[in-house]
Amino acid sequence: MAAFSGYNGQAFSPAGDKGRFVLPPTFRKAVKESSGGARTLCLAVHDKYDCLVGFGLSRIEELHQQLEREEERAIRLGQGDFDPDVRAQQLFGFEQIPFDDSGRFVMPEHLKDLGKIGDALYFHGAGRFFFAWNPDELARMDASFKGAQATCRALMAKARGGAK
Repeated sequence: MAAFSGYNGQAFSPAGDKGRFVLPPTFRKAVKESSGGARTLCLAVHDKYDCLVGFGLSRIEELHQQLEREEERAIRLGQGDFDPDVRAQQLFGFEQIPFDDSGRFVMPEHLKDLGKIGDALYFHGAGRFFFAWNPDELARMDASFKGAQATCRALMAKARGGAK
């Protein structure tokens, strides 16, 4: 099995039958590599943007290390307001969602609500994780997201038969 090299690329997935989404092939392959071959997608609410983040199981160890670093930093800087329990629930509040060989998965309703997910998802690689956006929410973002916005529009048009 190839070594996990991160998440990159972009893809669009309209909701399918029974409200299922499809994890696109590039992302599906990376999640499986990151999850030791398991078809397990981890999804969490982004802590700043109205979207979700996705990753594979290998990121769990990285999250443990991140929590330790943040706690050590808070101690070093005398930040008495750092609460490791609150931060832990933020980092580890993700859902582990199975997907089939075709990448189909069912989005839990609470994640749909929290991530403002509608009837489509735009996937955008970000190295250690990927973003999963409702295209309408992505369109509301500022100019720092213009590349993702343009790619999302193009992929949506192509999916709907509007791109040549």
